[in-house]
Amino acid sequence: MADVHVTVMAIAASQRRPRRVLWFATVGLFVTAVPAWAGQAGNDALVRLLAVLRDRGSISAQEYEEIRQLAAEAPAPPAVPGPAPAPAATADQTPTALDTRLAEQDQAIAEVKAATAGTPAPVVSRALAGKWYERISLRGYTQFRRQEVTSERGAVLEVPADRSANPNESFMIRRGRFIFSGDLSDHLSLYAQTDFNASTGAADFSLQMRDLYGDIFFDKAKTWRVRLGQSKVPYGFVNLQSSQNRAPLERPDALNSAVEGERDLGASLIWASATARQRFRDLVSQGLKGSGDYGVAAVGMYSGQGLNRSDQNGDAHWFARTSYPFKTAGGQFYELGVQGYRGHFVTTTQAITSGGATFTPAQGVDGTLDERVAVTAVLYPQPFGVEAEWTVGKGPEIADDLRSIASRSLHGGYVQAGYRTRNGIGIWYPFVRWNYFDGARKFARNAPRNEVNEVDFGLEFARWAEVEITGVYTRTLRRTRTSTFPFGLTRDANRVGLQVQWNY
Repeated sequence: MADVHVTVMAIAASQRRPRRVLWFATVGLFVTAVPAWAGQAGNDALVRLLAVLRDRGSISAQEYEEIRQLAAEAPAPPAVPGPAPAPAATADQTPTALDTRLAEQDQAIAEVKAATAGTPAPVVSRALAGKWYERISLRGYTQFRRQEVTSERGAVLEVPADRSANPNESFMIRRGRFIFSGDLSDHLSLYAQTDFNASTGAADFSLQMRDLYGDIFFDKAKTWRVRLGQSKVPYGFVNLQSSQNRAPLERPDALNSAVEGERDLGASLIWASATARQRFRDLVSQGLKGSGDYGVAAVGMYSGQGLNRSDQNGDAHWFARTSYPFKTAGGQFYELGVQGYRGHFVTTTQAITSGGATFTPAQGVDGTLDERVAVTAVLYPQPFGVEAEWTVGKGPEIADDLRSIASRSLHGGYVQAGYRTRNGIGIWYPFVRWNYFDGARKFARNAPRNEVNEVDFGLEFARWAEVEITGVYTRTLRRTRTSTFPFGLTRDANRVGLQVQWNY
């Protein structure tokens, strides 16, 4: 009975009395926890509260009238003792109209509590069951971070996805996500996610659309669906895994360079058996760092230009992916998958000054061939776990003479090992990850070649499920600074990072 709770809380808040708010909230929680509105519906207080629900739009006028008639026909509830007489008012405690109104509300709620017993009346259940707020959930997480580069050689260290590694940054909120989702019917599911600390290129801090899509299910078992809108591109387990669940602070470059931001506009056909869908849910709900349900098999197409960017050539990227979560007789989960995509990508270009001349790299009118395949293998941490992915392909890259952009080979991946354990203090997850990539960063201006070879050593700790703390030390052997020409190389860099994440 969420409406009763919300109504009582709203009435209490309107009085601006802290002690009253606490009292009404307690009563509201009691009414919520007990299945109310039994056959003793002939109570005047019940009818008054129903009128409040009607006036606030929680039930329609017709539904209110049906319930009121039901109340009139039901036998009157047994007499309920009224509240104890209030002590005589002193000179500085003269009752006001507000005090009188609060006393009446106290009496009304006490009578409703006394009349509460059994299951909801059918007409009340029908009035509330179809409301939109009963089907939509709100959740999210926030990541508060600080990183420090302790030493480096060569170019200033730059991590494309993580501004907190920049030398002029101190504290920052890396992600501030709010997610609205729910099954609106047996055939339609909604998912919308915003980020309150996104970078748009023009501004480092802004509200941005991350996801906005609908799943249209063909059957009530929800094995077949079509997804339309902006969603994660099904390429790479680590790209599909939420940053809320991932232990390392950022995704590895080899996989993430395929779809920076992980999302794009598109349409896909997805299939997953009921067993697989339940396992995908279990891998997340049990804290095993699953990717979520993106299907056992998926095919489709997407714009190809990246998150919140319009297409530049009218040539959509095609993709296909299959991945299955296996479970042994002993309860151990593991997952194997393969994925690939193909299209033409239009690189953002910028004038370069080199050798006394200024020029802009040329590219094909429809962009440059962009294609990759990747394999995935995950042994979920129960308690020991291993996660590995490797990708090969071709993508846009600036030529050695800097005059043009052409499709050139790339390869890379990562291997991560971790150990998830719990004791009387909380949940511990120490991990180590090797991150390697040799290929162009197509989302950077002029698509420079990017060399990455680094190792992360980290520890994630959760004393409570709603708060997680992660500490990471990263040893960078090589990493290219891709944001500005002449694309210098950083060597032998050391950095430490600390992140606090709260989930809601």
